[in-house]
Amino acid sequence: MKTIYLAGGCFWGLEHYFKQVFGVVGTETGFANGNTEHPTYEEVYTDKTGFAETVKLTFDEEKANLEFMLNMFFRAIDPTLLNQQGEDVGTRYRTGIYYTDKADLPFIQRVFAEQQNQHERPIVVEVEPLRNFYAASEYHQDYLDKHADGYCHLPLELFREARIARP
Repeated sequence: MKTIYLAGGCFWGLEHYFKQVFGVVGTETGFANGNTEHPTYEEVYTDKTGFAETVKLTFDEEKANLEFMLNMFFRAIDPTLLNQQGEDVGTRYRTGIYYTDKADLPFIQRVFAEQQNQHERPIVVEVEPLRNFYAASEYHQDYLDKHADGYCHLPLELFREARIARP
């Protein structure tokens, strides 16, 4: 199994999106790369903790590789927006790829370069080693499964596309 941490705006939608993707075996919403210990959602919401809303993504490398997951990630975000996705604005909504294995960096850099070629404006997705990650409360886990009418900045069509995508 492989794990990568992805920040792509509101974590409710990003988590729900990745739960549809072939090869994904687990997701967890939380907060990454901030400056405090054990932040609450309310603290992160102030944009004073330095954390990004992030999804811990675990996937089966025999079914889908890191490059596939990263390309799926780029389908779900506008990588040219700084500290914003959809109507959500603030540093907690920045985009980022946070890795725990240095061997992943060349793959991340290759996908990043390929994605940059598809955009006229510069991509502003952070690429950094994971410094810390704190799981969000149970309320925020699987939020859109529990609240079918819950807020999501991602279009519904994207979830359908995620269900049929294959490496």
